[in-house]
Amino acid sequence: MLELSILGFLAEQPLHGYELKERIKALSGHVRPVSDGALYPAITRLVTAGKLDQRTEEGTSAAPRRVLSLTGKGHEDLLERLRHPKPAEITDHVRFNTVLAFLRHLPDPHEQAAVLRRRLDFLQTPASFFYRDGEPVRAEESGDLFRRGMLRVARATGAAEREWLTEAIDQLDQPG
Repeated sequence: MLELSILGFLAEQPLHGYELKERIKALSGHVRPVSDGALYPAITRLVTAGKLDQRTEEGTSAAPRRVLSLTGKGHEDLLERLRHPKPAEITDHVRFNTVLAFLRHLPDPHEQAAVLRRRLDFLQTPASFFYRDGEPVRAEESGDLFRRGMLRVARATGAAEREWLTEAIDQLDQPG
């Protein structure tokens, strides 16, 4: 997900490392913070692979800084990652939000809708945080106040997301 975030933000504009880190942190940092020890090696891998360009720019009041931009190869990689998210990027809420944050870069509305359909299909499968005899426990069945709260919030959030996904897919499927 880190590489997708890097490619996605750089598709919008060139950024230096600190700006990029702050944007990634704003997207998912409170849930999955990004460290310099993860970010800068990922940037190096993408530069080495020819997916990012870097240039040095004078700092306004600090040392020179490295400005990163997306190459054509990086743009193609971004589109491929958006067209074909990994299963964990569909099933994990935070990872899916990262895909969603950059899905507008995929130019074909039908491809965008296909990604949303995968998420909707996943959300249609009954699930729970808790199981009894192999069956999902519903909020009404939980005798624990706190688990019942978790299940009610998850159900409401899931319903809202399914409703939005259905509306978005319908909109994307409209001709022209």
